[in-house]
Amino acid sequence: MKKLFLLVCVALISIGAYAQIQTPAPSPSQKIEQKVGLTDVTLEYSRPAMKGRTIFGGLVPYDKLWRTGANANTKITFSDDVTVGGTVLKAGSYAVYTKPGSQFWEVYFYSDSNNWGTPQTWDDAKVAAKVKAEAYPMPMDIESFTMSFDDVTNDSANLGILWEKTYVGVPIKFGTDKMVAASIDQVMNGPAANDYYAAAVYYLESGKDINKAKTWIDKAVELKSDAFWYFRQQSLIYAKAGDKKGAIKAAQKSLEMAKAAGNDDYIALNQKSLKEWGAL
Repeated sequence: MKKLFLLVCVALISIGAYAQIQTPAPSPSQKIEQKVGLTDVTLEYSRPAMKGRTIFGGLVPYDKLWRTGANANTKITFSDDVTVGGTVLKAGSYAVYTKPGSQFWEVYFYSDSNNWGTPQTWDDAKVAAKVKAEAYPMPMDIESFTMSFDDVTNDSANLGILWEKTYVGVPIKFGTDKMVAASIDQVMNGPAANDYYAAAVYYLESGKDINKAKTWIDKAVELKSDAFWYFRQQSLIYAKAGDKKGAIKAAQKSLEMAKAAGNDDYIALNQKSLKEWGAL
């Protein structure tokens, strides 16, 4: 009987030793993945809450280095080189540290991205880029510390920092145009119809040399004459180039082919353009 009692006690102790209570993290982590142009950007950070506290100038003192969040340092990773404050950041990972101020913040991109909070010893040689950003007041409180990618275009984005009644945006420039131009130059040594098409549409949408776009879309249509969407883009490029007659001809061809294919979207798009150009 004593042995049985001892075995039961040991079993209960073992269960207690391995049992763990799970509770929500006070500053939950967040991971954001954003494509800007051709570059992949990943942001990893923790999100503390206000909980009735005064944040900037209180919990987070002004003019002192801050981990920009909670727990481990905030980390941002770029798949390609980018530019921050006129400084080129090589592809890779960086810790994001800040010195909040009442009107402006200093934002640091630190090459050592594996710290719990701020580094024990700050090394200026590891500051890959530093930028001064304005702090904008907001009309309402942001309860949870938030970071975001705002105003995203093909070649730029703002790294947003929001908490309490403050918004800070850090402009980041991406080398999309240079990367696309290099890709176009490389592919044009032996391009296929899709390559000409992609290059032409990019030039049209980016407001670049419309005559080059016209040359490329003509070659695309020549190589792939059964694609109504090619003729659609050809009509838009011709219109942008001031060739209204050519635009109407291409739109009529696209409309005819879209009807044969039963594509209502392209039928409507072509009809709208032809009406605008006085052909319907």
